[in-house]
Amino acid sequence: MNTESVSTSSACFRLFKTGAGTDRHYWDLLHFFPDPVLVLNLDGMVAYLNPAFEKVFGWRLAELEGRRIPFVPDHLKEAVRQEASRLEHEHTIYGLASQRLTKAGRLLDIESNSAIFFGNDEEPEGQLVILRDVTQQKRIERSNQALLGIARALPRFKRLDDRLNFITREVQELIRAEGASVILLDEDQKTFFIRTAIYDDTEVGRKMREFRFPANKGVAGFVYRTQEPLIVHDTSKSPFFFRKVDEQMGYRTRNMLDVPIRTQDRMIGVLCAVNKKGAKFDHTDVELMSAIASTVALPIENARINDELNHSYTEVRSLNRAKERVIHHLSHELKTPVAVLEASFHLLAQRLSSHTDPSVTKIMERAQRNIDRLLAMQYRIEDIQRERNYTVRQVISAMLEACSDLLESLVSAETGREDAAGRIRQRVKEIFAPPDETATRIRLDRFVEAKIQAMQPDFSHRQIKLTTELAAARAIHIPEQVLATVVEGLLRNAIENTPDGGCIQVTVRPDNQHILLEVKDFGVGIAALNQPLIFEHNFSTRDTLQYASGQAYDFNAGGKGFDLLRIKIFSERYRFDIHMESTRCRHIPADENLCPGNIERCGHCNSPQDCLTSGGTTMSVRFDPAD
Repeated sequence: MNTESVSTSSACFRLFKTGAGTDRHYWDLLHFFPDPVLVLNLDGMVAYLNPAFEKVFGWRLAELEGRRIPFVPDHLKEAVRQEASRLEHEHTIYGLASQRLTKAGRLLDIESNSAIFFGNDEEPEGQLVILRDVTQQKRIERSNQALLGIARALPRFKRLDDRLNFITREVQELIRAEGASVILLDEDQKTFFIRTAIYDDTEVGRKMREFRFPANKGVAGFVYRTQEPLIVHDTSKSPFFFRKVDEQMGYRTRNMLDVPIRTQDRMIGVLCAVNKKGAKFDHTDVELMSAIASTVALPIENARINDELNHSYTEVRSLNRAKERVIHHLSHELKTPVAVLEASFHLLAQRLSSHTDPSVTKIMERAQRNIDRLLAMQYRIEDIQRERNYTVRQVISAMLEACSDLLESLVSAETGREDAAGRIRQRVKEIFAPPDETATRIRLDRFVEAKIQAMQPDFSHRQIKLTTELAAARAIHIPEQVLATVVEGLLRNAIENTPDGGCIQVTVRPDNQHILLEVKDFGVGIAALNQPLIFEHNFSTRDTLQYASGQAYDFNAGGKGFDLLRIKIFSERYRFDIHMESTRCRHIPADENLCPGNIERCGHCNSPQDCLTSGGTTMSVRFDPAD
């Protein structure tokens, strides 16, 4: 050490400590100051370091007195020289952001305040430097900005792999690691697989992808078992490190950090960073990666589910194409036997033409109808192949024809009475396929009011408050009997699903360019699972074992389930729209849960008002005006 430098530094410190305009209290203040403080001579040699400096940077005064501090990073040395020149002219510099190294080699973010102090002769004697370690503050700011950036950017990446690539690249840059990866958990096979890996060595990253290993192995396995992050400072000394990965990849992992990726109810994978650059993984890295894992867990799971749905959709489309090919093949295969059957039946009919027995004639007519149905079916299959649309009414009509003939055959075989079979056929057609009637102009408000008055004796035994709001509206164009079926069916459905003490509201009003009929009950409602089936099938929402057909308009009276189906068929024939909104009573959410049918005796609801707000169904029918 240069003796002249030591003496100069010591003199500088003595002057600072005891010189004019100062006293002992100033020195005591610097000694206990919480931030690192330096006293340097004009050449930058150390005269004094306070204890805070020793704590933050690691050097003691005895090591540095009379020497320059070797804590300026190479890439900042020119900037520091410029700052020294600026201080010489300006005498003070406040809030200068820079970086310094610790004795252990850690790079710290600092803010410095520097000033020249003067001796008794008003000549500059040295420098006072106060350093503030803002590394943690800067890391928190960078972490918050990074998390915000990740959260904003994730929606741009729809595919799982794109989303994971973005996440791993962000982790690699933020943690300053050689490599990062997202390791997903395959719960069915109890294995981990590296879905995405980003390394400085791109070839290693490529090899890492799709590598699988048991879920109970490695650092990831430990994290899976404990659900806690784990830092491995030296993989050669860790009992958890799974060396097989490095062996197969031709890579050396020196240190690593794994944190769990968890959704609300389960762990879906591990976020991994390896080989920290220029330092060791610390608690700050754990906090940052844990925050990233929490931010990306749900987006990863959503993207994963979306990819699986897309894959399933592709499979369904493939199966649908196979189905179409099968239907097309069956359609052609059906042609030949049906043609032979038709020709053979004509020959048989000619030979039996001399018979006058009416029963033989009926049998022959029935057989011919069903041959014609087979032909129609074959044509319909061809139409479906051409992507023609079929409404509920067309499908139901075909079913009814089959049912009518089947019932007629059974009745004829069992009783021998053709008249009974004919009556059955006629009744089925009356219910579901009435002949097209002449449409007339009808004022819906007046019609509904008259229909409710006519129906009231039928449900007078029920304790239900029925209110109406029937506004004048333009006439609609529809057969009167069809409209009567619609109104009666909706009202009966509402009454039979509303307990005694409940309410029903019937509304008629203009609705934009349409006329709206709305029947709203405050009853038990329909479970969400059953709602899509209401209009499409002969469907009862109640369990089969609970189903019973009681007196009309009784609570849970049941029935054949045909009212809404008929209304749906009529809507397609007469061009009106029907829509339903329903909420199942929260006290009896499942179909097997029973309502006692009377609000006053109900053990589920806390009050009549509670019952009225717990569930219900609204049926809305929109008609076009006649003009």
